Order: sequence, then C-alpha cells, then structure tokens
Amino acid sequence: VQLQACGGGSVQIGGSLRLSCKAIGVNFSIYDMGWYRQTPGKQRELVATITRAGTTDYTDSVKGRFTISRDNARRTVYLQMNSLKSEDTAVYYCYIPSRAIWGQGTQVTVSS
Repeated sequence: VQLQACGGGSVQIGGSLRLSCKAIGVNFSIYDMGWYRQTPGKQRELVATITRAGTTDYTDSVKGRFTISRDNARRTVYLQMNSLKSEDTAVYYCYIPSRAIWGQGTQVTVSS
C-alpha cells in the first residue's frame, strides 16, 4: 500500500497550491482520508479530513482558505490551498487514519 503525494512547492504569500495524493494498492473509496502538516520541532498537525461519504472538516487556521476533496475513480485526495500564509509553510502528508498509512510528504514553502 502506498500514498503518493505531490504538488508542493514554493509560492508567495497570498498564492495557491493544490496537493494531490494517490492511493495505490488499497480500496480507496471505503476510507476516510486526511491531510496533516508538520514543521521542524513541532508535532504533526491535522489540517483537513474527508470521510468516504464526502463530509469535510478543517482545523480553524485553514477554514475558508483550504478545500479537501476526493476523486474515488482516480483514488486521489486533493488539498486546494488558497490565500497562503507564511505559517502554512510545512511538510504536508496525506493519511488513512483507520490503516495508519502515511504518504511520503510534500514540502510547501510560503514566503514574501
């Protein structure tokens, strides 16, 4: 089982990025999915979740700016990040909570 995340990069404050995470070797559609992020010296932080039914939830700091979505046919979960702030800089990981499976992480850097 693998989660392949991509889409990170460097953007200016106020910019946008879309992260993707493709699940390989797992029946993607039956699982809730999540995006976490981590900065050096800090614990991994839950950013957003989406249930298999499509219900979403977000940490307060990203509400109104980030959108999590999924495409079961492509076995992919997305994180659209708009109005990025410097404090969004982190390594972002996709995750299957019920299987404790993590993706490899993708770096997002937001700077002026």
